[in-house]
Amino acid sequence: MYKLFLRPLFFLFDPEKIHHFTFSLIKITSNIPGFSAFLRSLYVVENNRLEQTLFGLSFKNPVGLAAGFDKNAVLYQELANFGFGFIEIGTVTPKGQPGNAKKRLFRLKNDEGIINRMGFNNNGLEAVIKQLKKNKTKLIIGGNIGKNTSTKPEAYTQDYLECFYALHPYVDYFVLNVSCPNVESHAKLNDKDYLKELIDAVQKANNTFDKQKPILLKIAPDLNNNQLDEIVELVKETNLDGVIASNTSIDRSGLKASKKVLNKIGNGGLSGKPITDKSTRVIKYLSETSKKSFPIIGVGGIHSPQDAIDKIEAGANLVQIYTGFIYEGPSLVKRINKAILKSKL
Repeated sequence: MYKLFLRPLFFLFDPEKIHHFTFSLIKITSNIPGFSAFLRSLYVVENNRLEQTLFGLSFKNPVGLAAGFDKNAVLYQELANFGFGFIEIGTVTPKGQPGNAKKRLFRLKNDEGIINRMGFNNNGLEAVIKQLKKNKTKLIIGGNIGKNTSTKPEAYTQDYLECFYALHPYVDYFVLNVSCPNVESHAKLNDKDYLKELIDAVQKANNTFDKQKPILLKIAPDLNNNQLDEIVELVKETNLDGVIASNTSIDRSGLKASKKVLNKIGNGGLSGKPITDKSTRVIKYLSETSKKSFPIIGVGGIHSPQDAIDKIEAGANLVQIYTGFIYEGPSLVKRINKAILKSKL
């Protein structure tokens, strides 16, 4: 029903506007008595074979919602009804910021992809914490954190620490987002020496709490093997809990969209089917090079159950969807979980 009726209708409108509309729609319908239970009966798959414990957390199933969909933690409880095993909110920055100028979200329909240059638009720490205090679920929540666009390089670490300290009581794990191509002045965050400094600072902060939270690093899909080798070394040196592979891509090769269309869109991060193989390659390389010494969450171009299984077979312990959720609809979560149960994984 989604692909036949709802998606064609939704795709008639501006992507960012329809995103906010669907948020409102889900929020309103979820307040109808019995509707949330109805959604759970449609989409939630419960089976102990899907459960796993990773970095000290117990996941009911391995399919999560990637960061960027529910930036401000306003819909995570309602989205849980679609069967996700975990949801990652953010990217959250200390202060609220509008992000880049609109128009900044574009569909590539023939490629089944999306280009965005949102620029860490979010309502800031205080607003997100207010929403997280309302949490009535047992769903695992990840906190994806970043820096404000206006923050000077010498204060980058402080932005991450501010987010970390404030969110620590409300999320189950953290993701350091250092690989987003849509935020200006991110060059320093790609430097291995600075990354080590940042991770060490966050690890030190983590140790001030009675209960430490897992910390993961989200990396780009465009890294070459030498850069991936550095990531493996970095994880080992800093005792990171894991890696999320991968963020959006700046590569435009192999797209069906014309150069004219792409030039009109301009810069931004590419997600969806065009980066399926790219992200899977990164997962496979990290897993094999590190000899599976750390957990990997696989994300990037998962539009079918087989895409998810490919990532798990490549070395991912968990997977996340975003663009596939938009193109394929909410049944994708259920279909992936059912396929995993039928597979030999």
